[in-house]
Amino acid sequence: MNEILKLLEEDSRYTPAQIAAMTGKDEQYVRDTVKRCEAEHIINGYTTLVDWDRTSEEAVTAFIEVKITPQRDDGYDRIARRIYQYDEVESLYLMSGSFDFSVIVSGKSLREVSRFVAEKLAPIEGVISTATHFIMKRYKDKHRAFLVEPEQEERTLFI
Repeated sequence: MNEILKLLEEDSRYTPAQIAAMTGKDEQYVRDTVKRCEAEHIINGYTTLVDWDRTSEEAVTAFIEVKITPQRDDGYDRIARRIYQYDEVESLYLMSGSFDFSVIVSGKSLREVSRFVAEKLAPIEGVISTATHFIMKRYKDKHRAFLVEPEQEERTLFI
């Protein structure tokens, strides 16, 4: 099963026939495994990785560190549910270290993301502090390197 999942994570466009050929498994086994993984929410969706910098779409992505006070009986979960309900939130992770949550947020502008932090995220009961880091350029995401212009070699002419 894990071999099938790794292949789908690499490229969700692989067909059951292609996966069967790559793994040596029966095509029907691959279909049944994928269907079961979808039903059990092991597979939670299929996405396309887009390099928005190469389009005309203006967008801003921010990495936000959030410190919280865990809630009695619910721990981190109640606050996590409050945070991930917002459309602006792409990802939310519980972290170890100097902050509790890592929140990935996207918006149309710096102002829009800043407003989200100030008006929606920071006022949540239990949130102690936030630190926002705007992503300037994405070089690699989900194991995929984005095409980076080749560096110009410095050339010296000796005469």
